Amino acid sequence: MGKVNRRKFLTYLGTGATALAASSTGLNVLTKPVQAGDFHKEGQRKPKIGRLKFSPIEPSSKDDLVLPRGYQYNVVAAYGDKINQQGDTFGFNNDFTLYFPINERDGEREDDDDDDRRKSERGLLWVNHEYVSDLFVFGQEVDKYSKEQIQTLLYNQGGSIIEVYRDGRTWKMDTKSKYARRITGLTQINLTGPAAGSKAVNGATKVQGTFANCSGGKTLWGTLLTCEENYEDTAEDAGLDETHYGWVVEVDPFDPNFKVRKHTALGRFNHENASMGTTKDGRVVVYMGDDKKDACVYKFVSKGKYNKQAGKKNADLLNEGTLYAADLSSGEWIALTVEAVREAAKGNQEMLEKFQTQADVVVHAHDAAILLGATPTDRPEDVEISPFDGTIFVAHTNNDKHGNIHGHITRFFEKDGDHGASEFQFSIFAAGGIQSGFSAPDNLTFDQYGTLWTVTDISSSKLNDKVWKPFKNNGMFAIPTSGPQEGEAFQFASAPIQAELTGPSFTPDEKTLFLSVQHPGEETEDLSNPTSTWPHRAGERMPRPAVVAIIGF
Repeated sequence: MGKVNRRKFLTYLGTGATALAASSTGLNVLTKPVQAGDFHKEGQRKPKIGRLKFSPIEPSSKDDLVLPRGYQYNVVAAYGDKINQQGDTFGFNNDFTLYFPINERDGEREDDDDDDRRKSERGLLWVNHEYVSDLFVFGQEVDKYSKEQIQTLLYNQGGSIIEVYRDGRTWKMDTKSKYARRITGLTQINLTGPAAGSKAVNGATKVQGTFANCSGGKTLWGTLLTCEENYEDTAEDAGLDETHYGWVVEVDPFDPNFKVRKHTALGRFNHENASMGTTKDGRVVVYMGDDKKDACVYKFVSKGKYNKQAGKKNADLLNEGTLYAADLSSGEWIALTVEAVREAAKGNQEMLEKFQTQADVVVHAHDAAILLGATPTDRPEDVEISPFDGTIFVAHTNNDKHGNIHGHITRFFEKDGDHGASEFQFSIFAAGGIQSGFSAPDNLTFDQYGTLWTVTDISSSKLNDKVWKPFKNNGMFAIPTSGPQEGEAFQFASAPIQAELTGPSFTPDEKTLFLSVQHPGEETEDLSNPTSTWPHRAGERMPRPAVVAIIGF
């Protein structure tokens, strides 16, 4: 064979756990390697030709957001900032971000440079709020929350809708916006789909609030999906029904009269994100990851077909369809139906009692998936559809239970390039480790050049351990998905001390990147001596989670 780049070769090898995982799934070696082009779908965008526009940085331990030369950031909103005239404030530990041009409606988007430029000057920014830190929110660790503290706990999770605009080389928040508002753990939310009103959710058709909001996605009709991840502790602390959380939630940032809803047909588990596309016959598909060790990769395929002219009425497509989980050992998607689950549970009275209806299946999706033979994987976090060839990228963050310390990014190839296919192949696109320069890949997004951007999620408590020390602070990396540098990671950003970079999203013209800086200084034990003081606001030393705008592209 020809000359092989050493870093790329080592990435193919991956970690020992990756190699073992590939062999244990029984995936046969292909005599002819699968090419991404084999999966190209008609009508998909083609990446622009070009090289990386930045000089990669080295890992850093600075208490700042470090960027390449020529790039700059400014804080758009931080914890506690006022976002509107009603006095609502920006929540804690911001994660997923999604930018909506102020003049965009019903998901329409023209591939025109002038139009993209016009749409990239002012817009709405949705920002998730995942959880709170007692020390920074209440001033101390709390053993048992008071009623007032529970209200604060729930208010500071969920999401913020803020209006933002570009003023020269700075992005600002418009606190006089008519759109700016909060969706919180106190907001009334409807349930849709098979679990709504069922015994599995104790008869509920409406529930209180959304929290533990990690990542999300955008619908084809211009609304957003925000995903509930590690909901268990907050539900317990607030005395709320746990079955009402762990769902994908739909919000319309422009319309406060749009009923916020949780789509139970998409399953209940520790959702990281939701990436939407269509099948060849026009049905809606949503890919999702369950962010915990030994958990599965899922997709939902709607019963009905997408109709662009129907606008937001398409939201009803998420009420009915089939939920699948991936079996990597056979390269098949397993339909999670009550009939299949009960057949697999024959002779197991406990499981037969647990799974009596389709509502039971979606409420206990993980248990149903494992029972039917879906593959437990290494913390599948963000799952994204490539807009260029339709392949599916999955960030498997890590799993120390199986020796996969640094994680990897998996690439799924659906049969015939159809997101509605029942069969797929997969490859290890990039493996974390010192050979690649990154560890613990988390959120993913694409740019117009076909570059995959990922941020990392190394636990703050482990950043100085020997195995993770070479990576220093968490970072952001650009990884080309085609060409001679395919699969190679180049560091673009380094986070402040003990922070995690999350939720990267571009404006339509890709001249601005919005990015969340989550939990800076989270290992702080004494408020008078914080481990980080980012974003270094005048007159205070408290670290604040914040969303920033980066320009220079």
